[in-house]
Amino acid sequence: MTSPTPAQPVKGSLWPWLAWALVIIGVDQLTKQWILDNYQYGNWTAITGFFNIVRAHNTGAAFSFLADGSGWQRWLFVGIGAAATVLIVWQLKKHPGQKMFCLALSSILGGAIGNVVDRLQHGYVVDFLDFYWGASHFPAFNVADMGITLGAILLILDEILRARRAKAGT
Repeated sequence: MTSPTPAQPVKGSLWPWLAWALVIIGVDQLTKQWILDNYQYGNWTAITGFFNIVRAHNTGAAFSFLADGSGWQRWLFVGIGAAATVLIVWQLKKHPGQKMFCLALSSILGGAIGNVVDRLQHGYVVDFLDFYWGASHFPAFNVADMGITLGAILLILDEILRARRAKAGT
C-alpha cells in the first residue's frame, strides 16, 4: 500500500489504534500491580518445568541493558519513551488506513508507555514472566515487552509484504 498523495484523503481513524495501545497499557499495568501486591522482590512460583511467575525489577532496557547505571538511565529511557510516543502517534495519524503497520506501531506504543509508567512510578520496570530451560533463564519480561515484541515482528512482516507487493508490481 502506498502513502496517499496530497489529493487523496487518508482513510481510517487514529482512534482504534490508540484504543489498542490503551488495552496493552491497561493489561500491562493490571498484571504488574497484581505482581506488586502478591510477590516480594525475588519471590517466584513455579508454573511448569520451563516457566515461573517471578517478581523482578529492571532498571535497564531490554535484557537489562544499562541496568548497572547509577540512575541516570531511568531518565534516558523515559525520554526515549516520550520521543517514541510522539513519533508513533504522528505516524498513526499519518497512516491510519495501513492496518498491519498501525497495529505494529500501536502495540509498540502501548508497551513503551506501559514501561515508562513503571519507570516514573517505581524507578524500574516490573517484570514477572520467567521462561527457562534447565538452568538457563531467558530475561524476565512483562505484557508491555510482549506488545513491543509483537509490534517489532509485525513491522518486519509489514515491510516484507510491502517489498513483495512492490516487486510484483514492477
